[in-house]
Amino acid sequence: DGKDGLFMKNSNKKSKASKKFTEDWVPVQGINNGMIILDTKEKVCGVKIQPRNIFILDQDQQFSILSALRNFYDMIDFEFWIICADRPVDISLYVSQLQLLYNQTQSQVIRKLILQDIKKANMFTSNNVVDAEYYLLFKEKDDEIIQKRLRLIINSLTNCGLNSSQTTNDDLRIVLDN
Repeated sequence: DGKDGLFMKNSNKKSKASKKFTEDWVPVQGINNGMIILDTKEKVCGVKIQPRNIFILDQDQQFSILSALRNFYDMIDFEFWIICADRPVDISLYVSQLQLLYNQTQSQVIRKLILQDIKKANMFTSNNVVDAEYYLLFKEKDDEIIQKRLRLIINSLTNCGLNSSQTTNDDLRIVLDN
């Protein structure tokens, strides 16, 4: 029946036209100066926090850092997001340096130690080892408020014993990719 075939053909065109792509759902206009520019002209930016293992510190230092972080989070009077993004670890340069050192070394004992390091590095590479990166992000339109908040966050995290810096364009691409 030709009539049914025509109907099916038209309905397929409608469904293709109404399909959405991921980019259609993400309101990102671009990334510039360490900020994600949204379609609404709001900017998402923040800081990248260097990881620190506080559990290797004594209990008093742990308590001090956790207490300072608690006070920091209580002080923030705007909406923010804490994001953990995994980034693959690239140790290929390290492995190639080990290989060069192995080739230049005459001592069999040292060569054996270097070879063990190369094997261990290859094990990391084959197991898809990743580094965790931490970000504290917020959304704002006003550039002056953005700068004020960035200074507040960086200074407060420094007082907590953590190093941080404003996000870069590359950092924000990683966040979006994750």
